[in-house]
Amino acid sequence: MASTQGKVRIIGGQWRRRTITFPDQADLRPTPDRVRETLFNWLGQDLTGLHCLDLFAGSGVLGLEAASRGAKQVVMVESDPKIYKALRENKEKLNATQIELVKTNALEFINTDTRQFDLIFLDPPYRSELLSDLMPTLPSHLDHNGLVYLETGNQWIPDQQWQVKRHGKAGKVFYQILELTHG
Repeated sequence: MASTQGKVRIIGGQWRRRTITFPDQADLRPTPDRVRETLFNWLGQDLTGLHCLDLFAGSGVLGLEAASRGAKQVVMVESDPKIYKALRENKEKLNATQIELVKTNALEFINTDTRQFDLIFLDPPYRSELLSDLMPTLPSHLDHNGLVYLETGNQWIPDQQWQVKRHGKAGKVFYQILELTHG
């Protein structure tokens, strides 16, 4: 039996309207177009020069949208071999030289990599319990005035270390932009 593939279209930037494919797997659900449109309206359409981290790359659509909109570097982390292979194929298809693929799990990456980013995309599998472990580790990976985009299946209330800058809900998707509380 052949495996099925999912498809999603990049909605902005230099690869606007290009379609990427990814394996059809249970925990893989690309950020919906409507949510991505809102997110990139919040961020501003132009991400020129930004360093981004897509910590649960999955379909790759968030990282590819950032690269398409001018991000200088996008590090995409994925542990699943089939999904990683699809990410590599999409990177090659788009000639996306600003994308770095890392085949490892999110916690391993965040605990061993020391780079800082302007923007971190955090869209873990909804049934995972990783947020309580991940959120305290993120400040050391954020550049000054860096932001975290968080997408969850349930409303998530951040602790006092984080301030919600923007938030929304579309269907069963809760999403928000977080920044560190300074002071």
